[in-house]
Amino acid sequence: MPDPVLEQAASLEEVPPASAPDAAPSRRRPTGRARSLGLNVLSAVIGIGIWWAFAASGFQLPTPPQVLFRAGDLIADGTLQEDVVASLRRVFIGFAIGVVLAVPVGFLMGWYPVARGLIEPWVQFFRTIPPLALIPLTIVLMGIDETPKIFVIFLASFLACVIATFQGVVSVDRTLINAARVLGAGDFTIFRRVVVPASTPFILVGMRVGLGSSWATLVAAEIIGAQEGLGHRMQNAQLYFDLPTIFVGVISIGVLGLLMDRALLVAEQRLTIWQERR
Repeated sequence: MPDPVLEQAASLEEVPPASAPDAAPSRRRPTGRARSLGLNVLSAVIGIGIWWAFAASGFQLPTPPQVLFRAGDLIADGTLQEDVVASLRRVFIGFAIGVVLAVPVGFLMGWYPVARGLIEPWVQFFRTIPPLALIPLTIVLMGIDETPKIFVIFLASFLACVIATFQGVVSVDRTLINAARVLGAGDFTIFRRVVVPASTPFILVGMRVGLGSSWATLVAAEIIGAQEGLGHRMQNAQLYFDLPTIFVGVISIGVLGLLMDRALLVAEQRLTIWQERR
């Protein structure tokens, strides 16, 4: 009588997860996407309506047209474009370095108990410290150029992504690993054909969380002697109580973060197409 465990591992070796033939039914239909997009637009309209109502009822808030006109002025003189490019560059570099280092470190922690014992205390230690609290230390050690800004953003994305990757590796079904060993697979084969595919959804979720942390850290990072950037522009506007400019910065950060998150979401759906979704 065939062993179901061995059959499961053998099928994993023969059929790449990304090309599983039964993955098609889990894809979202175009009508579902259109409905989701419609709900997103409706939600945005409701949010702007609530904002406008608060501004009209006496709260110290600029109205949407005031923010729109201010954004037009900043675009006309090129200020907003320069700030967006500067902030995007810092977030992208810090986030990319954080992910590139977090994935192998997370795999090491999850796969080798010795590495876990050596690295995990430091990860947990720094994870309890807000990156913003390290700004004074980074200024003293790294100065006020681009390095400390990127380092703070890197730390925020690294800590979020390394924990997700580690959790993905330790969550791999031990039955699959044991079955692969029984069939004669070595560590590298098990790692490549079992651990990496099973951990991919966790890694991508960690990247999305790390991206959000990177944008959340951006404004504080640009305190460090920045001459351009959305965070710098918002802090400068704060001195003059320039609320429309602050709102332009907040909305720009939110829109850029949302667009980058959606790009990661699309990548996640394509790389884990074999995973069943609701």
